[in-house]
Order: sequence, then structure tokens, then C-alpha cells
Amino acid sequence: MKSFFAKYYRNLFLSNRLFMVLGCCVVLFLLSFFFPWLGDLPALFLCTAVLLLSADIWLLYRVDEGLFARRNAPEKLSNGDENKLGIYIENFYRFAVSANIIDEIPFQFQKRDLLFETQLKSKQHKILEYFLKPLKRGEYEFGAIHVYVKSPLGFISRRYSFEQTMVLPVYPSFLQMRKYELMAVSNRLSEVGIKKIRRLGHSMEFEQVKNYVSGDDYRTINWKATARRGELMVNSYTDEKSQHVYCVIDKSRAMKMPFDGLSLLDYSINASLVLSNIAILKEDKAGLITASEKIGTVVPADRQAVQIRKILDVLYKEKTRYLEINMEAVYNKIRSTLKQRSLIVLFTNFESMSALQRQLPFLKRIARFHLLLVVFFENTELRKLSEAPADDVEGIYIKTIAEKFTFEKKQIVKELAKWGIQSILTSPQDLTVNTINRYLEIKARQEI
Repeated sequence: MKSFFAKYYRNLFLSNRLFMVLGCCVVLFLLSFFFPWLGDLPALFLCTAVLLLSADIWLLYRVDEGLFARRNAPEKLSNGDENKLGIYIENFYRFAVSANIIDEIPFQFQKRDLLFETQLKSKQHKILEYFLKPLKRGEYEFGAIHVYVKSPLGFISRRYSFEQTMVLPVYPSFLQMRKYELMAVSNRLSEVGIKKIRRLGHSMEFEQVKNYVSGDDYRTINWKATARRGELMVNSYTDEKSQHVYCVIDKSRAMKMPFDGLSLLDYSINASLVLSNIAILKEDKAGLITASEKIGTVVPADRQAVQIRKILDVLYKEKTRYLEINMEAVYNKIRSTLKQRSLIVLFTNFESMSALQRQLPFLKRIARFHLLLVVFFENTELRKLSEAPADDVEGIYIKTIAEKFTFEKKQIVKELAKWGIQSILTSPQDLTVNTINRYLEIKARQEI
């Protein structure tokens, strides 16, 4: 009895069409009191509706498994990106059906309207694709897939539930990393805003001897090779390799501020992953240091194939903390770990000049031994307020305060430059592009 209840009653749902037909029956019975000539028409209409309902139940329940569905999902999701998922559905009935599909996606997405409607012919299968954009790293648990199927009669719908429980990890934006990687390999980085940097002079990293083409520097002509070949030959040089590039990520409370759903820490993590991958493609060595009130994880610089996987696994677990960064500990760790001059990209945030002054002594010490690039964030909301017109006294007050904070950010850039420290003031959305641009510029200028 219990299995009968679970199989039939719990999974049987009445449709709007059935209620409309029953409503018509009620109206006919009421009208028969006033119009006797209707005779047995209401009863005949009711009997027909009951027969059609019985036929509909028989059609949907005559086979145990009339439908199949499963979720197609990747092994992991990319944070801050649109991840493609799909639902495979197949109809085993001998007639066409209409299906409403509900996928139990993780609660973190806060989507209550993920419903798919489709039509399936007999023995037909489909893949319904949809996209999810996670905004936090961690584990996301998916539940069951529920399919409500109707026959052509459409009086009832039968529910099929498919247990598709799975837990998918959300990693830093590896999709963004792959996009930039493919563009770097095919020299198409300019399509996403990466500037071509004019190389001043050339490095001493010899690559090959090649034929002279118009535009080559005549100072690189190899006269011995020219004499042997009887045509102009030039030495070709490439960027110096095996230079150390370290991303230092601030995990303090200053990085918890959200923009478009992602925290500043997540923006920095995504940019660090892309920058490390580009550095390895340029045959440099990429490393990582995370810090807050104490030093977190240190990944020594390397350019082996597994290095990106190591960095990805470390960044997956990082979370913001609630104390201020201990820059003295960062300086000590850099001095003890980095044995040669390196490019250090510090992802942090300064909201005021006083916040910079607390860290500036240690930044100057780091810049004495390494090339330091400080990356911090423009407050886009304040910029919008400062650019908006003021209509009243309160608006003037708000606009003035916003302009003050915006101006102070620009003063921080000048203060850092005064001590020979390079910096990038960027909006969170442009962080990756601006960081890669500066890295390529530093490589072209041979500043490391």
C-alpha cells in the first residue's frame, strides 16, 4: 500500500485543464436546473471527463520508467564566470509529451525560477543548456532533477524525480585564465584590451639568426652570417627568461569590499591566476604569497607545468580575514624567501592616505631590493557619485565628499611614485587587463 501511494498518488498532480473541465461540468449542472432541455448532457459531459481522466492516468502510468533525465556538469565551476551546464532528457513513451523540468541548483545562487519547458516526441532526446555564475569560492551542492510530464490529453502530470546529488567545487576563474592563455599563444591579446608595448632597445637574451626584413634594427646585423650567406642576416633577441614574478595577495578586511557580487579578494585571486599563467607562458617563474595579520601560504616561484595547479589549489581555499595586513611580516618573508631581484605584484587596497602611511615604510624597504608594483582599487561607486550632478545642498555635500576620496586615491599614486614604487589604480572589472598590460610593459622595458 505504501509503495502504491509513493508510486501513484504522491507523484500525481492535477492540471489547470482538468479544473477547467470540471468547472464546465459544474456550470452545466447548474444550468440544467433552469433549462430542462439540457437533459442528460451534464451527466454525459461528466462521464466523458472521467473517462478521459482515467485514460490519461493509464497513459502516463502504464510504464514504470517513461522518462529519463540527468545533469551534465563540469568537474568544477569557475568563479565569476558563466559556467555552462545541461540537462539530458529522453522520452520512452510511445506518444509525444510536454515536460516541465526543475533542477535543484545550490542555494548560493538564490534562483527560485529555474524552470525549463520542452516538448518531446516519442523516443526523442534533448539537451537543455543553461548557465550559472557563482560569486564565491567553495563547495556547491546540487540536488535532484524533477520532471513533470503530461500526455496530449493534459489532464494530469506525473512527476519523475532523479537523484542527481553532486558537490562541485568553485575554483578561481580558470575560464578567464584559459581565455587569456589561448590569446597569448596566438598573439591576440590586443582583442581584450592588452596593449602592444613598444620595446625600447633589446635584451641580451639571444634567440636566433634570421633573414633581414624591412623594419629590423640595422644594429643587430650579423656580419659574419651575412658574409657566409651572401644576404643580410640579423640577430633576433627575445625577452629575458626565468625572471621571478611573485603575486602577494592581501587577505585583510580591506579586501572584503564587494563589487558586482565579487569581493576585492576574489578579483585579486582571479587576476593573480591569469598573471601567473601568462608569466609561465613567457618562460618566467611564477610564485605566490598570501598574507593578512600573519603570513598565509607561500608557493616558491617555478615554471614547471604543475605550478599553475599548485597556485590554483592554494587560491581555492583563501578567505578574507578581519584584521589589517601585517606588512612587516610580509617584508620579512620576502627577504627570507626571495634570493634574487624579482617583480612583486602586491594586490591590496588603500581607502585613505593614512592607510598608506601605515604601510609605506615597509613598502619602501621591499622596493629597495625588488621591483614592487602595488595594485589597489578605485571605488567605482564614489566615482559615480562625484560625476553625478548635485541638485540640492545634500547632493552638493555628498558630491564633495566623494570627490575628496577620489582625489585622495590619486594622491596615493603620486606618493608611491615619489618613492620609486610603481602602482596601478584600477576598477575591479579592469584589474586583469591592467595588470597584464603593466607586466608586459615591465618586460619590454627590461626593468626587472
